[in-house]
Amino acid sequence: MKKVILFVFLSFFLSSFANATPTLISVKSQFSAKETADRFVSILEKKGLTLFTRVDHQENAKSVNLELRYTEVIMFGNPKIGTPLMQCSQLVGIDLPQKVLVWQDSNNDVFLTYNNPEYIKQRHEVKGCDPILDKITGVLNALTKATASK
Repeated sequence: MKKVILFVFLSFFLSSFANATPTLISVKSQFSAKETADRFVSILEKKGLTLFTRVDHQENAKSVNLELRYTEVIMFGNPKIGTPLMQCSQLVGIDLPQKVLVWQDSNNDVFLTYNNPEYIKQRHEVKGCDPILDKITGVLNALTKATASK
């Protein structure tokens, strides 16, 4: 009986792990971190999206005499898309406006990382907003790919 219980537990654990939605999506950039961040902001502005703020964690670390590789959060969005999503589930507001993290790893590779909209859907139990989430997914994918490649 113990073997059966263990088998059922392991099967459940492994199947839930295999089907887990990635919470973050990362795209490797061909540019330096600063250039990647600036390119992203430029593309945002050309597309008519709102840039809310840029948070330079590396500069903030320097201000307290600490070191950090390039780490910048860019917050942006479009109320015409974000508002209807919050109408489906107001708790989505904790994840809005959208954010992209531009960061450099220990190998000096640069990435753009953002929250997977599918994860946000699951996290906030969003129902009836698949077309909006699909649009957000497409925009995030297009923005990061356009930023990261030549």
